[in-house]
This record gives sequence, C-alpha cells and structure tokens, in this order.
Amino acid sequence: MNRRTFLQSSVALPAAVGALAGFSSGKLPEPQGSKALARPRSLERIGVQLYTVRHLMSSDYEGTIRAVADAGYDEVETVWDADRNPDHIRALFDEVGLAAPSGHVPLGALQDDLTKVLDASKRIGHSYIVCPWLDEDQRTMAHYRKYVPFFNEVGAACKESGIQFAYHNHEFEFEPAEDGIIPYDFMLAELDPDLVKMELDLYWIAYANRDPVEYFQNYPGHFPLCHIKDMGADREMTPVGEGQIDFTAILAESETAGLKHYFVEHDHPGDALASIRTSIAHLRSLEF
Repeated sequence: MNRRTFLQSSVALPAAVGALAGFSSGKLPEPQGSKALARPRSLERIGVQLYTVRHLMSSDYEGTIRAVADAGYDEVETVWDADRNPDHIRALFDEVGLAAPSGHVPLGALQDDLTKVLDASKRIGHSYIVCPWLDEDQRTMAHYRKYVPFFNEVGAACKESGIQFAYHNHEFEFEPAEDGIIPYDFMLAELDPDLVKMELDLYWIAYANRDPVEYFQNYPGHFPLCHIKDMGADREMTPVGEGQIDFTAILAESETAGLKHYFVEHDHPGDALASIRTSIAHLRSLEF
C-alpha cells in the first residue's frame, strides 16, 4: 500500500464541514489590554514537503528543487532517499537558498540502520527526523504498545546527535482500536515528550473529524511541525486556500502548539508546481 493511499469515507458532509470550519465558532471576546494593540501575525518562513513533487523529482531532481525555490519557499521537508548522496542534496539546497530542517524517514529505515539515517540527516542539515507512516497491519494496539518504547529509543539516539524525533499522523491514528483506545491519544500519553514530538497533519486530523486546536491546548509544545493541506467539499485534497479548513484559527494557536515549521503538502496534485504556487500565495496572504 502507498503510504498516502487516499481513503474513501462514508462520513456525511455536514459532519466534515463542522469539523473543518467549526473549530472556532461563536462571537470572540473583544481584545483587552496589550492584546488590543497586538499586530496581526503572518508566517515568516514557509516550507513544502517534497512528497508533493516526488514524480517531478524522479525525472529531474535538480530542476524540481530549483522550481520549488523559485516558487518562493524558504524550507523543504525531504523524503528519505537512501541512494542519493546527502552531501549533494545539501549542496543543491544551499545553492538555491533552501533550508531542510526536517526529513521523513520510513519505519523500516529507522529499524534497519538508524546510524545511517542519523549520518545522512546531519549532513543534509536536518534538525528533525519524522516517522511518516505505519502500514495497515501495524495499526493494532499490540503494535502501538511495541512502537512507543521503540520511538522513545529512536528519540534518545536522535537527541544524542542533536536531532529531534517526531511522528506524523494520518487519519487512522484517530480511529478507535480494537479495545476502544484512540491510538494517537495513547501515543501522546505514553511517549516521552522530550524525545518524541508530533508533526500534525492538518488535513488528516480534519478528515478524522478532530479539532487540532484542542490537541494544541491539551498538549502544549508537543507540535513543532505541521503539514498544511486543504480539504474540498468532497473531502479530497486541494491546494491551500481552495478548501474549507480554517487555517487562520488554527495558526493563531501556533505559540501554544510550539509550531516552528510549516510544510505545504498535497499527496496527489494534478499539477504539482501549480499546486505549491497556489498554496504559498494563500499562506503569504494570511494574518492571524
């Protein structure tokens, strides 16, 4: 199964709209004191997860990276590529002015050769390594209970190398497991928050009809990274700004969440470069 297989849902649209647009409802109180004088904030640095342009990179890696930089992005989050020289990757990023604070590394690579992963990540310049996906047969509570100590061990090894480990969600972590436990809540409760942070995917948590702001408030400082992708009325992914997710309300909680890096992503764009250009233009216009 592709790690980003797009799952069809039978959840009714009204419920989805409530989850997407209803995170922040009702009349907001009038600002008082220093808050009344606070200037609106905007995103200073915007990144993109390179999975969005993976098909272009497979045929023209250097040209695609240059196009990402030309689109106005400041940062990228890489996809693990054991065959590509990390020094060459770093040199290209430096040449075009892109930072690479984070990289996605599959579970198998973390299990098989963490030393190689850490070496490559440091050479590219990563501050974060993120586990992006669990296969379908790895999503029982027995597996989650096994992965918690393993992720803590990976996090400790990463910390020794000056890197922060994190986990990236899809929608399945919010579905009750066989004993009724919500796996995402279980991981947040059991993982050592100093060793394992979370990269919150704002599309997939909305797809699961959960409120990201509630998680930010319940687990402050746990979310240094996020994926920004939008959802249309049909619940499919769209470029940021063309869907229904209220990013202004979510990003307003960045300080509570501990957010430091924001990565645009679209798993299956029709035109990948057009998609990332549309997304960054919208994000540049947001104030919160």
